[in-house]
Amino acid sequence: MPSLTDLGWNDLFSSDFLRLAPAGAVPARVIEEFKDSYRLLTADGEYSGKLRGALRHQAIGRYALPAVGDWVAASVRPGDDLAVIEALVPRRTKLSRKAPGGPTAEQIVAANVDVFFLATSLNQDLNLRRLERYLVAVWDSGALPAILLTKADLVGDAAPFLAEVEELAPGVAIIPVSATTGLGVEAVRALVPTGRTAALIGSSGVGKSTLVNALLAEARQEVQDIRDADGKGRHTTVGRTLIALPSGGWLMDTPGMREFAPWSDGDDGEGLGGGLNEVFADVLALAEHCKFRDCRHDGEPGCAVLAAIEAGDLPAERLASLRKLEKEEAWLRRRADKSAAAAERQKWKQIHKALRRGKARD
Repeated sequence: MPSLTDLGWNDLFSSDFLRLAPAGAVPARVIEEFKDSYRLLTADGEYSGKLRGALRHQAIGRYALPAVGDWVAASVRPGDDLAVIEALVPRRTKLSRKAPGGPTAEQIVAANVDVFFLATSLNQDLNLRRLERYLVAVWDSGALPAILLTKADLVGDAAPFLAEVEELAPGVAIIPVSATTGLGVEAVRALVPTGRTAALIGSSGVGKSTLVNALLAEARQEVQDIRDADGKGRHTTVGRTLIALPSGGWLMDTPGMREFAPWSDGDDGEGLGGGLNEVFADVLALAEHCKFRDCRHDGEPGCAVLAAIEAGDLPAERLASLRKLEKEEAWLRRRADKSAAAAERQKWKQIHKALRRGKARD
């Protein structure tokens, strides 16, 4: 049975736990989530977890409830395999996106992850603009990114692809991987030692589940072939589960995401989220040399960004991608503020209703 440290527990979690947990509760990590229950791991074993009613009713959104990777305070009874989740320990990192469809809401993709493996295959799926989106979200999450160029055995020369990605993400670990030949598998394992948590994210059909099986050295995850016509695949992972790796670390495989709108909780005071600043540092560095401080890089005289594009030093797609993500982030923030205000009003409406019912009984 892994210790709490093996599971990723540290002093920061411990400090928050002592502040939030009721007497007798123990730390537990969420390793799988179902519709109305959770799988939890503690220092003493595995439990089926249920939310305390007050925790569920006080949450102002789904994001305020436990997700896979979270630490919780759980009450357990000796000899019983059921645990009651009393409180959610504040997250150290979280990757979020706009929930697909419906109202504007935050969806937690993964919590308390140390490194995100951004998987993209070396075929028709390689899409630099999509990689930019993932990188923005990961930098915003507080975790570190690493890019896995999967199915490397399917291309004769990976060097041109590698150069493109290195230019897009300087300083980020980039690993060509082939689950078939074993290329890069040990390098990926080395990034997930004991006590460390990683998560695989990427589109359907990029080989995430096949890579998980290679890392485990066993066929644990179901896999499907991609379509030859367009290089796309179908979802084989339908939920999120933390899986123990032979290296001692933990790995989360996530369902393929066709729609990914990065969710940002804040900005740096200049209107940009930290992820945008990190991913588009080259564009922003050029902007420092524009003639006008408020230059929008849209035909103004003395624009250093447009000059770099005209000289061939900056791909025009980089500026277009930054503008698109800026607009999406601003729109999401406006919508999220309205949604949060509505949720808060609804919460207090329910509290006041419960208070009136209590007075009526008295």
